[in-house]
Amino acid sequence: MTRFACVRGVTAAILILLTSRTGIAAEPFPFDQELMLDASPIRPGKRMPALTVEPNGNARIDLWCRTVSARIEISEAAMKIEAGPLPEGLPEMMSAGQCTPERMQADEELLSAITRVSAWRAEGTGVVLDGPQALKFRVSDH
Repeated sequence: MTRFACVRGVTAAILILLTSRTGIAAEPFPFDQELMLDASPIRPGKRMPALTVEPNGNARIDLWCRTVSARIEISEAAMKIEAGPLPEGLPEMMSAGQCTPERMQADEELLSAITRVSAWRAEGTGVVLDGPQALKFRVSDH
């Protein structure tokens, strides 16, 4: 085997590996599934933040106390989230004392972090939303 043929064979093998790797589809975003924030609960409430995104981009963001609607644009790895304003009132089903000032402040901080997300990636059974602060969500098991 000549040296030229050997180099040609190695080059062809590298090209095949590179083109086959880029041909693999990225992990799809888990649309229509409740994604729970991977965080410790803030007591006394039991509610945990969650995100549900429809394939058309409509979304619901359940924060520590309040819920907002959002519009989400998702491409292969990029993400842009435009959330509605935080409602003034609390949900009717909240028990007395569940929305402490700490949880209300956490709503504002989480919503701010979510609206600054610029990318997403699949990780395990969930996704990580990347921005100034990485937010890990897992697919709900209920």
